[in-house]
Amino acid sequence: MPGFELWSDVERKHLNDVVQNGVLMRYGFDGNRNGHWKAKELEAAINDYYGCKYSQLVSNGTAAVTLALLALGVGYGDEVIIPTFTFVASFEAVISVGAVPVLVDVDDTLTLSPAAVKAAITSKTKCIMPVHMCGSMADLDALQAICTEHNLVLVEDACQAIGGTYHGKKLGTIGDAGTFSFDYVKTMTCGEGGVVMTNREDVYISCDGYSDHGHDHKGVDRGADLHPIIGYNYRISELHAAVGLAQIGRVNEFLAIQRKNQAALKAILSTVPQISFRRMPDEAGDSCSFLSWFLPNGEIANAVVEELKAQGILAGNFYWYNNNWHYIRKWDHLKNAKTLSSLSPELKEKVIHHATKDFSVSDTVMSRCISTAISLLWTEEQIIEKGEKMLAAITKVL
Repeated sequence: MPGFELWSDVERKHLNDVVQNGVLMRYGFDGNRNGHWKAKELEAAINDYYGCKYSQLVSNGTAAVTLALLALGVGYGDEVIIPTFTFVASFEAVISVGAVPVLVDVDDTLTLSPAAVKAAITSKTKCIMPVHMCGSMADLDALQAICTEHNLVLVEDACQAIGGTYHGKKLGTIGDAGTFSFDYVKTMTCGEGGVVMTNREDVYISCDGYSDHGHDHKGVDRGADLHPIIGYNYRISELHAAVGLAQIGRVNEFLAIQRKNQAALKAILSTVPQISFRRMPDEAGDSCSFLSWFLPNGEIANAVVEELKAQGILAGNFYWYNNNWHYIRKWDHLKNAKTLSSLSPELKEKVIHHATKDFSVSDTVMSRCISTAISLLWTEEQIIEKGEKMLAAITKVL
């Protein structure tokens, strides 16, 4: 899965360009650059490869989600619907802009249940934010229809689905804005970084300014820039952008390997009648960074996890139901609204409400699910060996 697995001279070359000229900041210092503008070049490459009109690189995926919400006018008191299965950054970003995270159930796509989304809409709902977890997509047709009906904005958190598509369109380019993370374990990495993608010029202008302390970037003298808005610093460095510029040229290579390796492992696990697989709204669009599979019930799934652990082969197999980062069941810091600064009483009350909210539908899905990360380094022999060991553990429990 992670692009770092196939580190090469291409990444070293782009990094060396920056090291040689010594300009680590993406803005200014024109005379010292020797023609290298890695962040600008990467943004252009993202627009070209992913098919969006605009992109704004930032320091990480969390910053990207936060910036997308801000640029779309999400703020104090607004409600943002997000899934129970995501990364903690999703609700962190919502809370950071003063909005209310409203977590709702996922279905067997491992993403937002459109029925749960419909049931959660109130007069304060402003945004629906599907999270394309484990490489595959939410039901975007259904979610877009809900957004259109209720005049809501759609933000795609596509941080785990780099290279995935939905009916031919790249994930992250379909909503009002979309985001990627380029951290160390993503299919395409910058080491650390993120991006907001959009086809709306107004959203891009807001992202461009806010991410750099409100600079309008209209002149050639950075010191003379105007500041139409109060901003923040979400800038990416040239070093990180250099890595991404190398990696984006290799995404198709990575995806081809992921698809081949995932198909081989799936063929092995498919021999067990009691195993089923994640439902995908567009199976052809799976980026194949994971293979997510279901066992008949949570008791059996937990027993399989324990057997994988006992045999020393649990690494790379994720049981999200017991995971501290990705599923609401263990997010006590959210349920208790544990923050360094004070939240408004209204926001705190709505955040704490998640401690008593019924997520049994999600529990039924997630307690049965195990996701296997797909490595770019596996050989055919290693896949067979891995699959056979997994089969032995699974059949021992069944």
